[in-house]
Amino acid sequence: MMDERQYKRRVLTPEQAHVKIRHYCAFQERTHQEVKQKLAGYGLSWSVANELVSKLIEEGFLNEERFARAFAGGRFRMKGWGKRKITIELKKRGISDYSIRAALREEIPVEAYEQTVSKILLKKWASLKGPGNTEYVKQAKTRQYLLSRGFENDIINKAMKNFLNGKAEHHNDTD
Repeated sequence: MMDERQYKRRVLTPEQAHVKIRHYCAFQERTHQEVKQKLAGYGLSWSVANELVSKLIEEGFLNEERFARAFAGGRFRMKGWGKRKITIELKKRGISDYSIRAALREEIPVEAYEQTVSKILLKKWASLKGPGNTEYVKQAKTRQYLLSRGFENDIINKAMKNFLNGKAEHHNDTD
């Protein structure tokens, strides 16, 4: 049974692999790591895979900074991730610190970042209902939730302070 699977896996020549991997990279941004794994799956040696990666970089099909920008921007806008979570995920994918810093700086405007934290804070706060959820418990749960989404403590503190001050002012208006 094991022998049958080995025969089904076709080993590609470097030329065939180059054509396939160009399509793979053109479809969406990829990391060097992903491309090397894919090339290894085609049955190519590490040295040939490295050569092809270099070729893809020269041809503009593979660009670490471009990947980092696309990843950071997408995770922030679509999933509402914080900078810490994005950084951890990019490091897992073998992206350099320089590319990570550049991506965070270019793709996540400070104002939009703070607005996102506030929006997520409001949504989480509103979802915490029930007798056990006192003001203090709500603060702790909301803070923990924002930390798990990858937001930094100082940004959370600022958003929490603004939110609680706004709540207090709104509460005083109704008195």
